[in-house]
Amino acid sequence: MQLLRDILDKQVVDREQVKIGKVDGLVAELRQGKPPRVVAVELGAIALARRLGARPGRLTARLAARLSGKQQARPHRIAWTKVRDIGVDIEFDIDVRRTKILAWQRWLRDRIVGRIPGA
Repeated sequence: MQLLRDILDKQVVDREQVKIGKVDGLVAELRQGKPPRVVAVELGAIALARRLGARPGRLTARLAARLSGKQQARPHRIAWTKVRDIGVDIEFDIDVRRTKILAWQRWLRDRIVGRIPGA
């Protein structure tokens, strides 16, 4: 498997097939004398901005922290051990409703979109 080709930018779904987002980053563990091992995937604007460089990543993290608190200033991580299936989508053995992954979308819906007349 070629991780960057086969994993990065793929749709992520939870065990109920609810779309969570796309894989924006991979977290690897470096082990002495052994090949690196993937330990998590990262989702969200911060991980995506980091792919453009350190500066866009820092700016995006600062913006997220300012708008919605420090807990949102890091990419969302899902442990690699939670992978159930890799096909067209990557299915994780999680319930997205019990995570903070969609908190940003809820924040936008409640504070911005919900205040637009006719939205």
